[in-house]
Amino acid sequence: MRTLIDLKTNVVYDHLDLATKRFIVEQGGTRSGKTYNILIWIIFNYCLNNTGKIVTICRKHGPSLRGSAMRDFFTLLQEHGMYSELLHSKSTNEYRHNGNLVEFVSLDEPQKIRGRKRDLLFINEGNELSYEDFFQLNIRTTDRIIVDYNPSDEYHWLYEQVIPRDDCEFHITTYKDNPFLDQNLIAEIERLKDLDDNYWKVYGLGQRGTNVAQVFQFDTIAKVPDQAKFLSYGLDWGYSNDPTACVRVSLLDDTLYCEEIMYMTGCTNKEIANILKTKGIDARDPIFADSAEPKSIEEVHRMGFNIKPSAKGNDSVNISIDLLKRYRLVWTNGSVNGIKEMRNYKWMQDKDGRLQNRPVDAFNHLIDALRYAAFNTLSRPNFGKYAVK
Repeated sequence: MRTLIDLKTNVVYDHLDLATKRFIVEQGGTRSGKTYNILIWIIFNYCLNNTGKIVTICRKHGPSLRGSAMRDFFTLLQEHGMYSELLHSKSTNEYRHNGNLVEFVSLDEPQKIRGRKRDLLFINEGNELSYEDFFQLNIRTTDRIIVDYNPSDEYHWLYEQVIPRDDCEFHITTYKDNPFLDQNLIAEIERLKDLDDNYWKVYGLGQRGTNVAQVFQFDTIAKVPDQAKFLSYGLDWGYSNDPTACVRVSLLDDTLYCEEIMYMTGCTNKEIANILKTKGIDARDPIFADSAEPKSIEEVHRMGFNIKPSAKGNDSVNISIDLLKRYRLVWTNGSVNGIKEMRNYKWMQDKDGRLQNRPVDAFNHLIDALRYAAFNTLSRPNFGKYAVK
Protein backbone atom coordinates (compact mmCIF):
# COMPACT_ATOMS: atom_id res chain seq x y z
CA MET A 1 0.00 0.00 0.00
CA ARG A 2 1.32 3.45 -0.89
CA THR A 3 0.15 7.03 -0.46
CA LEU A 4 -0.18 9.17 -3.58
CA ILE A 5 -0.66 12.85 -2.72
CA ASP A 6 -3.19 12.17 0.07
CA LEU A 7 -4.74 9.19 -1.69
CA LYS A 8 -4.36 5.77 -0.18
CA THR A 9 -4.06 3.06 -2.82
CA ASN A 10 -3.96 -0.71 -2.69
CA VAL A 11 -2.33 -3.52 -4.63
CA VAL A 12 -4.38 -2.84 -7.77
CA TYR A 13 -2.55 0.47 -8.20
CA ASP A 14 0.78 -1.34 -7.76
CA HIS A 15 -0.17 -3.89 -10.43
CA LEU A 16 -0.62 -1.07 -12.95
CA ASP A 17 2.42 0.83 -11.76
CA LEU A 18 4.67 -2.18 -12.32
CA ALA A 19 2.96 -3.64 -15.40
CA THR A 20 5.01 -4.26 -18.55
CA LYS A 21 2.49 -6.07 -20.78
CA ARG A 22 -0.27 -4.81 -23.06
CA PHE A 23 -3.22 -6.34 -21.17
CA ILE A 24 -3.83 -6.03 -17.43
CA VAL A 25 -6.82 -8.04 -16.23
CA GLU A 26 -8.09 -7.34 -12.72
CA GLN A 27 -10.47 -10.10 -11.60
CA GLY A 28 -11.85 -9.73 -8.14
CA GLY A 29 -14.54 -10.02 -5.54
CA THR A 30 -16.83 -7.24 -4.45
CA ARG A 31 -15.31 -4.12 -2.85
CA SER A 32 -11.72 -5.06 -3.61
CA GLY A 33 -11.03 -1.52 -4.86
CA LYS A 34 -10.43 -2.54 -8.48
CA THR A 35 -12.21 0.27 -10.31
CA TYR A 36 -11.29 3.00 -7.83
CA ASN A 37 -7.56 2.22 -7.92
CA ILE A 38 -7.52 1.92 -11.71
CA LEU A 39 -9.03 5.42 -11.92
CA ILE A 40 -6.47 6.74 -9.43
CA TRP A 41 -3.69 5.33 -11.62
CA ILE A 42 -5.18 6.85 -14.78
CA ILE A 43 -5.63 10.31 -13.22
CA PHE A 44 -2.51 10.64 -11.09
CA ASN A 45 -0.02 8.49 -12.96
CA TYR A 46 -0.78 7.97 -16.63
CA CYS A 47 -2.25 11.40 -17.32
CA LEU A 48 0.20 13.36 -15.19
CA ASN A 49 3.17 11.59 -16.78
CA ASN A 50 1.91 11.96 -20.34
CA THR A 51 0.36 14.58 -22.58
CA GLY A 52 -1.42 14.38 -25.90
CA LYS A 53 -2.81 10.91 -25.12
CA ILE A 54 -6.35 9.63 -25.67
CA VAL A 55 -7.82 7.58 -22.81
CA THR A 56 -11.11 5.70 -23.25
CA ILE A 57 -13.07 4.50 -20.22
CA CYS A 58 -15.98 2.28 -21.26
CA ARG A 59 -18.76 0.01 -20.08
CA LYS A 60 -21.53 -1.85 -21.89
CA HIS A 61 -24.38 0.56 -21.10
CA GLY A 62 -24.37 4.33 -20.65
CA PRO A 63 -26.37 4.54 -17.39
CA SER A 64 -24.12 1.94 -15.78
CA LEU A 65 -21.03 3.87 -16.89
CA ARG A 66 -22.37 7.18 -15.58
CA GLY A 67 -23.28 5.65 -12.24
CA SER A 68 -19.93 3.97 -11.64
CA ALA A 69 -16.58 4.78 -13.28
CA MET A 70 -17.58 8.20 -14.65
CA ARG A 71 -18.96 9.35 -11.31
CA ASP A 72 -15.88 8.14 -9.43
CA PHE A 73 -13.53 9.76 -11.96
CA PHE A 74 -15.02 13.22 -11.52
CA THR A 75 -15.36 12.79 -7.75
CA LEU A 76 -11.62 12.09 -7.52
CA LEU A 77 -10.82 15.20 -9.58
CA GLN A 78 -13.11 17.40 -7.48
CA GLU A 79 -11.88 16.07 -4.13
CA HIS A 80 -8.31 16.95 -5.06
CA GLY A 81 -8.93 20.34 -6.60
CA MET A 82 -8.14 19.22 -10.14
CA TYR A 83 -11.56 19.61 -11.76
CA SER A 84 -12.38 22.52 -14.10
CA GLU A 85 -15.70 23.15 -15.84
CA LEU A 86 -13.75 24.65 -18.74
CA LEU A 87 -12.07 21.30 -19.42
CA HIS A 88 -15.27 19.24 -19.22
CA SER A 89 -17.44 18.68 -22.29
CA LYS A 90 -20.61 17.25 -20.76
CA SER A 91 -22.34 16.88 -24.11
CA THR A 92 -19.68 14.47 -25.37
CA ASN A 93 -18.61 13.04 -21.96
CA GLU A 94 -15.01 14.15 -22.45
CA TYR A 95 -12.48 15.75 -20.13
CA ARG A 96 -9.08 17.35 -20.85
CA HIS A 97 -6.62 16.36 -18.14
CA ASN A 98 -3.03 17.63 -18.39
CA GLY A 99 -3.34 17.88 -22.17
CA ASN A 100 -4.79 14.37 -22.49
CA LEU A 101 -8.30 13.58 -23.68
CA VAL A 102 -10.28 11.27 -21.38
CA GLU A 103 -13.50 10.05 -23.02
CA PHE A 104 -16.32 7.97 -21.54
CA VAL A 105 -17.91 5.60 -24.04
CA SER A 106 -20.79 3.14 -23.68
CA LEU A 107 -20.98 0.17 -25.99
CA ASP A 108 -24.62 0.89 -26.81
CA GLU A 109 -23.16 3.61 -29.07
CA PRO A 110 -21.82 1.49 -31.98
CA GLN A 111 -20.30 4.47 -33.77
CA LYS A 112 -18.08 5.10 -30.74
CA ILE A 113 -16.74 1.52 -30.77
CA ARG A 114 -15.63 1.90 -34.37
CA GLY A 115 -14.47 5.47 -33.91
CA ARG A 116 -11.05 6.98 -33.52
CA LYS A 117 -7.99 5.29 -32.09
CA ARG A 118 -6.91 5.62 -28.50
CA ASP A 119 -3.73 5.10 -26.48
CA LEU A 120 -5.14 3.68 -23.23
CA LEU A 121 -8.37 1.72 -22.77
CA PHE A 122 -10.08 0.85 -19.48
CA ILE A 123 -12.98 -1.62 -19.79
CA ASN A 124 -15.05 -1.50 -16.61
CA GLU A 125 -17.03 -4.71 -15.86
CA GLY A 126 -15.53 -6.44 -18.88
CA ASN A 127 -17.73 -9.52 -18.56
CA GLU A 128 -20.68 -7.42 -19.74
CA LEU A 129 -19.11 -7.03 -23.21
CA SER A 130 -19.34 -9.40 -26.16
CA TYR A 131 -16.16 -10.59 -27.83
CA GLU A 132 -17.07 -8.47 -30.87
CA ASP A 133 -17.20 -5.38 -28.62
CA PHE A 134 -13.77 -6.24 -27.27
CA PHE A 135 -12.30 -6.95 -30.70
CA GLN A 136 -13.40 -3.60 -32.11
CA LEU A 137 -11.94 -1.76 -29.10
CA ASN A 138 -8.73 -3.78 -29.09
CA ILE A 139 -7.76 -3.14 -32.71
CA ARG A 140 -8.14 0.62 -32.16
CA THR A 141 -6.01 0.79 -28.99
CA THR A 142 -2.29 1.44 -29.46
CA ASP A 143 -0.87 1.22 -25.96
CA ARG A 144 -2.46 -0.66 -23.06
CA ILE A 145 -5.81 -2.24 -22.17
CA ILE A 146 -7.05 -2.61 -18.58
CA VAL A 147 -10.07 -4.83 -17.78
CA ASP A 148 -11.84 -5.34 -14.47
CA TYR A 149 -14.80 -7.55 -13.51
CA ASN A 150 -16.41 -9.85 -10.95
CA PRO A 151 -16.02 -13.47 -12.17
CA SER A 152 -19.68 -14.46 -11.87
CA ASP A 153 -19.76 -16.19 -15.28
CA GLU A 154 -18.73 -19.82 -15.47
CA TYR A 155 -17.82 -19.50 -19.16
CA HIS A 156 -16.66 -16.28 -20.79
CA TRP A 157 -14.44 -15.17 -23.66
CA LEU A 158 -12.16 -13.38 -21.19
CA TYR A 159 -11.09 -16.73 -19.74
CA GLU A 160 -10.32 -18.20 -23.17
CA GLN A 161 -9.33 -15.28 -25.38
CA VAL A 162 -7.50 -12.79 -23.13
CA ILE A 163 -6.17 -14.17 -19.85
CA PRO A 164 -4.07 -17.00 -21.45
CA ARG A 165 -2.29 -14.55 -23.81
CA ASP A 166 1.46 -14.10 -23.41
CA ASP A 167 1.01 -10.33 -23.35
CA CYS A 168 -1.51 -10.40 -20.48
CA GLU A 169 -0.93 -9.85 -16.76
CA PHE A 170 -3.67 -11.40 -14.63
CA HIS A 171 -4.45 -10.52 -11.01
CA ILE A 172 -7.08 -11.58 -8.47
CA THR A 173 -8.02 -9.31 -5.55
CA THR A 174 -10.61 -9.53 -2.77
CA TYR A 175 -12.12 -7.31 -0.10
CA LYS A 176 -9.11 -8.25 2.07
CA ASP A 177 -6.93 -6.24 -0.31
CA ASN A 178 -8.95 -3.13 0.52
CA PRO A 179 -7.90 -1.98 4.02
CA PHE A 180 -10.28 0.99 3.96
CA LEU A 181 -13.58 -0.91 4.15
CA ASP A 182 -16.04 -0.31 6.96
CA GLN A 183 -16.35 -3.26 9.35
CA ASN A 184 -20.09 -3.53 8.65
CA LEU A 185 -19.39 -4.05 4.94
CA ILE A 186 -16.77 -6.67 5.72
CA ALA A 187 -19.26 -8.51 7.92
CA GLU A 188 -21.87 -8.39 5.16
CA ILE A 189 -19.43 -9.84 2.62
CA GLU A 190 -18.29 -12.57 5.00
CA ARG A 191 -21.93 -13.45 5.63
CA LEU A 192 -21.80 -15.07 2.19
CA LYS A 193 -19.70 -17.90 3.65
CA ASP A 194 -22.79 -19.32 5.33
CA LEU A 195 -25.32 -18.07 2.80
CA ASP A 196 -24.06 -19.59 -0.45
CA ASP A 197 -20.82 -21.31 -1.47
CA ASN A 198 -20.82 -19.96 -5.01
CA TYR A 199 -21.55 -16.35 -4.01
CA TRP A 200 -18.73 -16.57 -1.48
CA LYS A 201 -16.44 -17.98 -4.13
CA VAL A 202 -17.21 -15.18 -6.61
CA TYR A 203 -17.83 -12.10 -4.47
CA GLY A 204 -15.80 -13.03 -1.41
CA LEU A 205 -12.79 -14.84 -2.84
CA GLY A 206 -12.81 -13.35 -6.35
CA GLN A 207 -12.74 -16.81 -7.90
CA ARG A 208 -14.42 -17.87 -11.12
CA GLY A 209 -18.02 -18.88 -10.51
CA THR A 210 -19.74 -22.13 -11.29
CA ASN A 211 -23.26 -22.49 -12.69
CA VAL A 212 -25.27 -19.89 -10.78
CA ALA A 213 -28.67 -21.51 -11.40
CA GLN A 214 -30.13 -18.17 -12.45
CA VAL A 215 -33.84 -17.91 -11.65
CA PHE A 216 -34.87 -15.49 -14.39
CA GLN A 217 -33.86 -14.82 -17.97
CA PHE A 218 -34.26 -11.20 -19.03
CA ASP A 219 -33.51 -8.58 -21.66
CA THR A 220 -32.68 -4.88 -21.53
CA ILE A 221 -34.06 -1.89 -23.42
CA ALA A 222 -33.28 1.84 -23.63
CA LYS A 223 -36.75 2.95 -22.48
CA VAL A 224 -40.19 1.53 -21.76
CA PRO A 225 -42.37 1.64 -24.90
CA ASP A 226 -45.03 4.36 -24.84
CA GLN A 227 -47.69 1.71 -25.59
CA ALA A 228 -46.92 -0.24 -22.40
CA LYS A 229 -49.63 0.03 -19.74
CA PHE A 230 -48.47 1.11 -16.28
CA LEU A 231 -49.43 -1.49 -13.66
CA SER A 232 -47.99 -0.40 -10.31
CA TYR A 233 -44.90 0.28 -8.27
CA GLY A 234 -43.31 -2.28 -5.96
CA LEU A 235 -41.37 -1.27 -2.86
CA ASP A 236 -39.09 -3.30 -0.59
CA TRP A 237 -38.06 -1.70 2.70
CA GLY A 238 -34.45 -1.41 3.84
CA TYR A 239 -32.27 0.83 5.96
CA SER A 240 -28.68 0.05 6.96
CA ASN A 241 -27.09 -2.78 4.98
CA ASP A 242 -30.14 -3.49 2.80
CA PRO A 243 -31.40 -0.76 0.46
CA THR A 244 -34.92 0.50 0.12
CA ALA A 245 -35.78 -0.54 -3.44
CA CYS A 246 -38.59 0.62 -5.71
CA VAL A 247 -39.48 -0.52 -9.24
CA ARG A 248 -42.04 0.72 -11.79
CA VAL A 249 -43.77 -2.11 -13.67
CA SER A 250 -45.60 -1.83 -17.01
CA LEU A 251 -47.18 -4.42 -19.31
CA LEU A 252 -47.37 -4.76 -23.09
CA ASP A 253 -48.66 -8.02 -24.55
CA ASP A 254 -46.66 -10.76 -22.80
CA THR A 255 -43.79 -8.50 -21.69
CA LEU A 256 -43.26 -6.90 -18.29
CA TYR A 257 -41.14 -3.74 -18.42
CA CYS A 258 -39.26 -2.93 -15.23
CA GLU A 259 -37.67 0.41 -14.38
CA GLU A 260 -35.56 0.97 -11.27
CA ILE A 261 -36.86 4.00 -9.34
CA MET A 262 -34.94 3.84 -6.07
CA TYR A 263 -32.13 1.81 -4.54
CA MET A 264 -30.73 3.53 -1.44
CA THR A 265 -29.66 2.73 2.11
CA GLY A 266 -30.08 4.88 5.20
CA CYS A 267 -33.38 6.51 4.18
CA THR A 268 -36.08 7.44 6.68
CA ASN A 269 -39.71 7.09 5.64
CA LYS A 270 -39.91 10.86 5.09
CA GLU A 271 -36.85 10.72 2.83
CA ILE A 272 -38.33 7.77 0.94
CA ALA A 273 -41.53 9.77 0.37
CA ASN A 274 -39.57 12.77 -0.87
CA ILE A 275 -37.63 10.60 -3.32
CA LEU A 276 -40.84 9.03 -4.62
CA LYS A 277 -42.27 12.50 -5.20
CA THR A 278 -39.20 13.63 -7.14
CA LYS A 279 -39.62 10.52 -9.32
CA GLY A 280 -43.09 11.68 -10.33
CA ILE A 281 -45.14 9.21 -8.28
CA ASP A 282 -48.46 10.83 -7.35
CA ALA A 283 -51.39 10.08 -5.06
CA ARG A 284 -53.21 7.91 -7.63
CA ASP A 285 -50.34 5.56 -8.46
CA PRO A 286 -50.66 2.19 -6.71
CA ILE A 287 -47.62 1.08 -4.70
CA PHE A 288 -47.39 -2.40 -3.18
CA ALA A 289 -44.87 -2.73 -0.36
CA ASP A 290 -43.54 -5.48 1.87
CA SER A 291 -46.29 -6.11 4.43
CA ALA A 292 -43.71 -6.90 7.13
CA GLU A 293 -43.52 -3.17 7.96
CA PRO A 294 -47.10 -1.93 8.52
CA LYS A 295 -45.91 1.14 10.43
CA SER A 296 -43.77 2.29 7.49
CA ILE A 297 -46.64 1.68 5.08
CA GLU A 298 -48.97 3.78 7.22
CA GLU A 299 -46.44 6.62 7.56
CA VAL A 300 -45.82 6.84 3.81
CA HIS A 301 -49.60 6.57 3.18
CA ARG A 302 -50.16 9.59 5.46
CA MET A 303 -47.70 11.52 3.33
CA GLY A 304 -50.06 11.26 0.38
CA PHE A 305 -49.27 7.98 -1.37
CA ASN A 306 -51.54 5.16 -2.49
CA ILE A 307 -49.38 2.54 -0.80
CA LYS A 308 -50.73 -0.81 0.36
CA PRO A 309 -49.25 -3.97 1.89
CA SER A 310 -48.48 -6.72 -0.57
CA ALA A 311 -50.69 -9.77 -0.24
CA LYS A 312 -48.80 -12.72 1.22
CA GLY A 313 -49.61 -16.33 1.81
CA ASN A 314 -48.10 -19.77 2.00
CA ASP A 315 -45.20 -20.05 -0.46
CA SER A 316 -45.86 -16.55 -1.82
CA VAL A 317 -42.24 -16.23 -3.02
CA ASN A 318 -42.45 -19.26 -5.31
CA ILE A 319 -45.98 -18.41 -6.41
CA SER A 320 -44.92 -14.91 -7.50
CA ILE A 321 -41.76 -16.27 -9.19
CA ASP A 322 -43.95 -18.70 -11.13
CA LEU A 323 -46.21 -15.80 -12.10
CA LEU A 324 -43.27 -13.72 -13.35
CA LYS A 325 -41.96 -16.64 -15.39
CA ARG A 326 -45.09 -16.51 -17.52
CA TYR A 327 -43.89 -13.19 -18.92
CA ARG A 328 -40.87 -11.92 -20.80
CA LEU A 329 -38.97 -9.67 -18.39
CA VAL A 330 -37.27 -6.53 -19.71
CA TRP A 331 -35.35 -3.98 -17.63
CA THR A 332 -34.34 -0.50 -18.76
CA ASN A 333 -30.63 0.03 -19.29
CA GLY A 334 -30.57 2.54 -16.45
CA SER A 335 -31.74 -0.05 -13.94
CA VAL A 336 -28.18 -0.85 -12.91
CA ASN A 337 -29.03 -2.58 -9.64
CA GLY A 338 -32.05 -4.38 -11.09
CA ILE A 339 -29.89 -5.85 -13.85
CA LYS A 340 -27.25 -6.92 -11.33
CA GLU A 341 -29.86 -8.64 -9.17
CA MET A 342 -31.40 -10.45 -12.14
CA ARG A 343 -27.98 -11.83 -13.09
CA ASN A 344 -27.30 -13.05 -9.57
CA TYR A 345 -30.67 -14.18 -8.24
CA LYS A 346 -30.52 -17.97 -8.18
CA TRP A 347 -31.98 -21.16 -6.85
CA MET A 348 -30.42 -22.75 -3.78
CA GLN A 349 -28.34 -25.89 -4.31
CA ASP A 350 -27.62 -28.74 -1.93
CA LYS A 351 -24.13 -30.04 -1.19
CA ASP A 352 -24.27 -32.18 -4.34
CA GLY A 353 -25.21 -29.27 -6.56
CA ARG A 354 -28.87 -30.25 -6.93
CA LEU A 355 -31.27 -27.31 -7.30
CA GLN A 356 -33.72 -26.68 -4.47
CA ASN A 357 -37.21 -25.26 -4.89
CA ARG A 358 -36.42 -21.96 -3.21
CA PRO A 359 -34.18 -19.02 -4.15
CA VAL A 360 -31.14 -17.83 -2.23
CA ASP A 361 -32.00 -14.87 0.02
CA ALA A 362 -29.62 -12.44 -1.68
CA PHE A 363 -29.60 -10.04 -4.64
CA ASN A 364 -33.36 -9.73 -4.26
CA HIS A 365 -34.34 -6.21 -3.14
CA LEU A 366 -35.64 -4.95 -6.49
CA ILE A 367 -36.74 -8.48 -7.37
CA ASP A 368 -38.85 -8.62 -4.20
CA ALA A 369 -40.31 -5.22 -5.12
CA LEU A 370 -41.08 -6.60 -8.59
CA ARG A 371 -42.76 -9.63 -7.05
CA TYR A 372 -45.01 -7.41 -4.93
CA ALA A 373 -46.04 -5.32 -7.93
CA ALA A 374 -46.67 -8.33 -10.17
CA PHE A 375 -48.42 -10.54 -7.61
CA ASN A 376 -50.87 -7.81 -6.59
CA THR A 377 -51.79 -6.81 -10.14
CA LEU A 378 -51.38 -9.74 -12.52
CA SER A 379 -53.00 -12.26 -10.17
CA ARG A 380 -56.07 -10.03 -9.85
CA PRO A 381 -57.93 -10.01 -13.19
CA ASN A 382 -59.94 -6.84 -12.46
CA PHE A 383 -57.01 -4.79 -11.16
CA GLY A 384 -56.88 -1.39 -12.82
CA LYS A 385 -60.14 -1.92 -14.69
CA TYR A 386 -61.72 1.08 -13.03
CA ALA A 387 -58.55 3.04 -12.31
CA VAL A 388 -58.16 6.68 -13.33
CA LYS A 389 -54.82 6.02 -14.99
